[in-house]
Amino acid sequence: MKIFKSIVWIICLLLIIALIAFVSWGYYKNATMEVKNPIATMEVENFGTIKIELYPDKAPQTVENFIALANRGFYDGLTFHRIVKDFMIQGGDPQGTGEGSATLADLKDGGEDTAYTIKGEFIANGVDNDLKFDEGVIGMARNDYTSYSSSLTEESYNSGSSQFFIMTQPNTSLNGYYTAFGKVIEGMDIVHNIENVEVKVADDSQETGNTEQSTPVNPVKITSIRVDTQGVNYDLPETLTPFDYMSWMYQQYGIDPSSLSQ
Repeated sequence: MKIFKSIVWIICLLLIIALIAFVSWGYYKNATMEVKNPIATMEVENFGTIKIELYPDKAPQTVENFIALANRGFYDGLTFHRIVKDFMIQGGDPQGTGEGSATLADLKDGGEDTAYTIKGEFIANGVDNDLKFDEGVIGMARNDYTSYSSSLTEESYNSGSSQFFIMTQPNTSLNGYYTAFGKVIEGMDIVHNIENVEVKVADDSQETGNTEQSTPVNPVKITSIRVDTQGVNYDLPETLTPFDYMSWMYQQYGIDPSSLSQ
């Protein structure tokens, strides 16, 4: 009987040791497991494939926003509407004019069909993002309302939504003032091929006064963008209400908003 009890105690002790070892291994595995960054694959019609590594440690809200929009098919069929040689290529505008943005319905199920913005994640806006705008870096486009008033800095910084740009050359003037959130890891030659397409002055240049020659003669269409999250579940970004600068202009100066062009 004593021998039987001893055997039972030994078995129990071994089971306890095994359980402790199993739990400890689980903690060790979780602590040492390398979390891989998400990879976005962009297919561009007649050009090829661009792969972009996203950096959630640098700009978590922006990465979450990009992943949600991309994997819901928001970017499918949109274009690179602005191309400036030796600078960048810009896309992600559902209007194709540089004035459009995503809506909450684009971002999530049950979302309203109203525009939104997200916080700009860069040093000037109080976010410690040291990613530089080197060749191949992808950034979030935003508005600059400070041309109307220097008091509109915060509104400018937090005006990004769906439009993004990919650098074709380094540009230090953007560092710390725009959100950099990833970098091209494959297909930089594709980016440069897009950079070199024929462009023209925008059709609305007479109305807006913008004579930048950056509108592609032939549309450069994004067939699709999908993001492999490498097994990580990313939340939706915190959204903000867009600044209504036309109403602000009217309140400040009594200017009829319908007479203003964006």
